[in-house]
Amino acid sequence: MSSRNGSPTGSREQKDERGIERLGPVGEDNLLEWEAVINGRGVGCGYDSGRWRLTIAIPPAYPLQPPKLVFATPVVHPNIALQTGEICLDLLKDAWTPAYSVLECVRAVRMLLGCPETDSPLNVDVAALLRQGDVLGTRRLVECWCADEGGRYDGP
Repeated sequence: MSSRNGSPTGSREQKDERGIERLGPVGEDNLLEWEAVINGRGVGCGYDSGRWRLTIAIPPAYPLQPPKLVFATPVVHPNIALQTGEICLDLLKDAWTPAYSVLECVRAVRMLLGCPETDSPLNVDVAALLRQGDVLGTRRLVECWCADEGGRYDGP
């Protein structure tokens, strides 16, 4: 992989592409409903063996309004609601600008897995572990969750 000037691009782009297994419309008849499948390889924090499906609703006013990304596969993370899959990420709310793409949103969500923010948690229990400094306990919890079939997407 190389850039326009012929120099090799960084491994970050290659890692992003390996981490996003699928991204696109669910069907041909509705281009506003998308899905993505991402994995946790290289993310760290215990998510390396994880694999998740996200649903993406693109509003009619896109790109003036952000897409709505939701985890369809349950994930244990302070910024993701376990029951609903809602994601707390500024990029998907107040920090949105039309310069962002759906791909960049999916990349940001994947990056969020390895960079939890405990100030505005949707999963207060996991955030409490991190606030108490129990990084190892949080990592073990995530690893166990990712190993369980209920916390891992095994579809195509």
